[in-house]
Amino acid sequence: MPATPPLLEARNLRRRHPEGHGWLIDGVSVSLHAGMGVALEGPSGAGKTLLLRAMAMLDPLDSGRLLWRGEPVDRGDVPDFRSRVIYLHQRPALIGVSVEAALRRPFRLKVHRGVRYDESRLLRWLEGLGRDAAFLRQPTAELSGGERQVVALLRALQLDPAVLLLDEPTAALDPPAADSVERLIAGWLETAPAERAFCWVSHDRRQAARMIERTFRLVAGRLATPQEPENAR
Repeated sequence: MPATPPLLEARNLRRRHPEGHGWLIDGVSVSLHAGMGVALEGPSGAGKTLLLRAMAMLDPLDSGRLLWRGEPVDRGDVPDFRSRVIYLHQRPALIGVSVEAALRRPFRLKVHRGVRYDESRLLRWLEGLGRDAAFLRQPTAELSGGERQVVALLRALQLDPAVLLLDEPTAALDPPAADSVERLIAGWLETAPAERAFCWVSHDRRQAARMIERTFRLVAGRLATPQEPENAR
């Protein structure tokens, strides 16, 4: 285990069922250290999405706490925290009439004033994904589910986050496109391994073996014993 504190640490997170029927998340603790990619797996309804959203401070918790670089996240720190820890939904919403408009929109927010829209960087990423500048002009209303996932990923990466919480980010992509996204995320991590980490929800164990160093299994809101993938990268 690395000696430095995790970038992001969830300690004993719990969230009660809204109707009071037990727990949706029950005492879950997960650590994301710099340079690490971890997987979160488990059956449908196990609480994987709820856990990712809780770790991004998008949903309330009944108990437990989140630590950022070893320190609790105070209420006043939440906007900055969310700019550093970004959750990507499996079915992302995009605001803007075109891909470019959707990518530019986050820069209107005060919390992102330290970064800027960089089309040249986006074009390099798009080239690795097998696309060109014409994709930026494509109407968002005409995008497929997989294309929406690609845009959401680019929208997050351009903001230079420290942690990505990825909820099946390639579920709507064909194998070649999924491979390209894997390479993009692996390259993002390798560019600044001392500052970045990701957690990836995937039902594809071969994908996890390529991308992941450690796997956490969630069953009925509880964490099972962590496992190492058979062919860890």
